[in-house]
Amino acid sequence: MTFLTLACGAAAVTLAEAQGLPTSQPAMITIIREEVKVGRAADHAKIEAGWPAAFGKANSPDYYLAMVSITGAPEAWYVIPSGSNAAYGESMSRFDKDAAMTAELQRLSRADAEVLNNTRTIQAIARTDLSLGAYPDLTKQRFWEIMIFRVRPGHEGEFDEAAKAYAASAQRAAPSTQFRTYQVVAGMPQPTYLVFSSVASYSEFDQMQQNGMKTMQSFTPEEQAKLQKFSTDGMVNSETNRFRLDPKQSYVSRETRATDAAFWGAMPAAAKPAAPAATKRP
Repeated sequence: MTFLTLACGAAAVTLAEAQGLPTSQPAMITIIREEVKVGRAADHAKIEAGWPAAFGKANSPDYYLAMVSITGAPEAWYVIPSGSNAAYGESMSRFDKDAAMTAELQRLSRADAEVLNNTRTIQAIARTDLSLGAYPDLTKQRFWEIMIFRVRPGHEGEFDEAAKAYAASAQRAAPSTQFRTYQVVAGMPQPTYLVFSSVASYSEFDQMQQNGMKTMQSFTPEEQAKLQKFSTDGMVNSETNRFRLDPKQSYVSRETRATDAAFWGAMPAAAKPAAPAATKRP
């Protein structure tokens, strides 16, 4: 199952208590990144809808957002926020203690294997010093743009300098610019950085692109030099892709669903007063 972002899970993260989704950048995210077989996207979505159903029946507090790729390879990202490694560990402990939930998630995992080419679990920590703008209302975000920067070992400082230079120019030229940066700590080659931006409507990507052009045109010579140095010396490659939020594959609270019932749909009914389940995959 899937991400994102945001780019959502364990209880110790700073949450809006009524909504169960972060209102500020989570200190850590876990991304379950699934590569879907060509032609099996609908089958995969049907299987993945079983995860929030299972979580709802167990009254789980471990909310997450599911993002399905619009560009690039067919993928689904499931993004789980945490306040710390300790909080994520508590979430896994809840999973381990619920035998019925364990059996159901194992069943769903076996079904998933028929429609996936690969799956990868990634953990990343927030780089608030390299992020910019107000944190969005996640209940209203419908599309994401995610950039992946792969950096040459030893050149992390050059990435930091380039990111700060870009943010400084954006603040001057396009103050509505917002993005959240994360640094991968496990699950893929390092150093790697993930940059999340989100919009409520796909048409808002037009403004995002305009903001990017204004930002690049406003670089000072010093800022331009920092970006050029990172591009030529420090960057292995970069990739940008867009995703749409899939409400049926996401697991969010009743309060979040109530903000737009037509979009989110009904909360899976709680069938038992059991201990809450943990994150999707051990």
